[in-house]
Amino acid sequence: TELSGCTGNMLAEVDPTNSVVAALAESFEPSDGAKTWAFKLRKGVTFHNGKTMTAKDVVATYNYHRNENSKSAQKALLASITDIKADGDDTVIFTLNAGNADFPTNTTGYALAIFPEKDGSIDWSQGGTGAFITKKFDPGVVYEATRNPNYWNSNEPSFDEVHLLVVNDVTARTNALVSGEVHYIDRVDLKTIDALKANPDIEIDNVTGFSQLLLTLMTNTAPFDNVNVRLALKHAIDREELAQKILFGYGTVGNDVPFAPSLKYAVSPEPKHVYNPDKAREYLKKAGLDTLKIDLSTSEAAFAGANDAALLIQQQAKKAGIEINVVTEPADSYWDNVWMKKPAMMSYWGGRSTIDGLATLGYAADAAWNDTFWKHPRFNELLVATRSETDEGKRAAMYAEMQQLLHDDGGQIVLMFNNYVTAHSKKVAHGPLNSNLDHDGTFMWRRWSFV
Repeated sequence: TELSGCTGNMLAEVDPTNSVVAALAESFEPSDGAKTWAFKLRKGVTFHNGKTMTAKDVVATYNYHRNENSKSAQKALLASITDIKADGDDTVIFTLNAGNADFPTNTTGYALAIFPEKDGSIDWSQGGTGAFITKKFDPGVVYEATRNPNYWNSNEPSFDEVHLLVVNDVTARTNALVSGEVHYIDRVDLKTIDALKANPDIEIDNVTGFSQLLLTLMTNTAPFDNVNVRLALKHAIDREELAQKILFGYGTVGNDVPFAPSLKYAVSPEPKHVYNPDKAREYLKKAGLDTLKIDLSTSEAAFAGANDAALLIQQQAKKAGIEINVVTEPADSYWDNVWMKKPAMMSYWGGRSTIDGLATLGYAADAAWNDTFWKHPRFNELLVATRSETDEGKRAAMYAEMQQLLHDDGGQIVLMFNNYVTAHSKKVAHGPLNSNLDHDGTFMWRRWSFV
C-alpha cells in the first residue's frame, strides 16, 4: 500500500474531498450509457527507466491483473471489463459488460499503478512512474527511495529521499518519533496519546476515514458455516466497551456493515447488533448448541489494540456461554499464516471510496480478498445490477438490501470504524488529508514537505 504512493501512479486517484481526479489519465469520459470509457493519457510521463508511457503500458498492466490465470486481488474489481485496447499512444478504451458510473473509482486502487510493457507483459524491473525511485527494499524491514528528477508533476515531491521503517512495537515506534529518529509514525498508542499531545514538537492527526476493525469468521468452516453461530457471536460482543477502551473515542461502533456511515448509500440495518448475551444464547440454541468453544487468532499486526480487544471479547462472550481461546500470533507472519487460513481472527480493512469498490474486492463470491469466504447469490446479483442502475432511488434501495444481507448473514463482525490517528514532527507539514486510506491516502511521501 505505502510503496504505491512512492514508486507508482494510477490512472486516477482520490483527493481529500473523496472525489476521483485525474492522475496518469488527464481525463476520462463515458459513452454508451457508461458502458464504454475513454481515458486520455497525460503526455510526457516517463517510467524510472526513461521509457515514455503509452497506452500499451496501461493495457499490459490491466491485462496482468485481469487475465484468466491472474492471482491478483484486483481481478474481481476488473471482472466487468470485456475489452481494453489502445487507441493510438495516448488513449485507452475500456469496454464493460454493463454501464458503471463509478468505473473511474475502480482505477484508483493502489495495486493498479501503471508499469512499463515489454513484449505484451509487464517489466516490473524497470520501475513505475512515481515520485520516488527504489534504492533499497527489504520487505517487512525497510524501504528506501530517492527523488525522481523526471517526475511528471513539477509540484511534487519536496523530499529528496524517503525511508520507510517497519517498527511493529508501538513503544519503540513512539520513542523513535520522540527522539527524532523518525519524522512520522502511524498507529499511535491511544493509551499514551496525551503524552504525545503535550509534546510541543509533535502534532497529532486524527482523520475520520472508512477503515474498520474486524473479527473475521470463515463462513465455509464449522462452526461458522452456521448463520446462527455467527449471529450468536455478533450479539456476544459489547462494541461500546471496545470503542471506549480500545479507541478511546477515536472511532465509532460498527453494526456488521463494512461501509462507513459517511459513504453515499450507506445505511445501518435493523435490528442493531448490540451486546445481548441472552439473545446470543437464543441463537446458539437455534444452532443446536448449549455452549460454544472457539479459537480466536490475534496480533497487533491486525490493528493497534487488537490483543486487548480479543481479551475483552473473551470476557464479554462468557456471559453468552461462549468460551474463546485467544491465540496470540507472531506479528511478522500474521498476514501470511493467519489471514484467510485461521477460521476466526482479528483483522481490519482499509477504506474504499464507494460501496461497490469495497463490496467487489472483499465480499463478491469469487473475490481474491473475500476473507470470510461468504457467497450469497442475491448479494452477488445485486452487486452487478446496481452498477448500471441510473435511478437514484432504485440504486439506494438495492444498496440497502445488500447491506441488510451482510448484516444478517455475513461473516464479518464489524467491531468499530477507527479513525486514522498518526503523529508527526512539526518539522514536516501537510495540507488537507485524504481519508480513504492511511498515510494521507498513501500520498504523504510526495505531498508533504519540510517546514
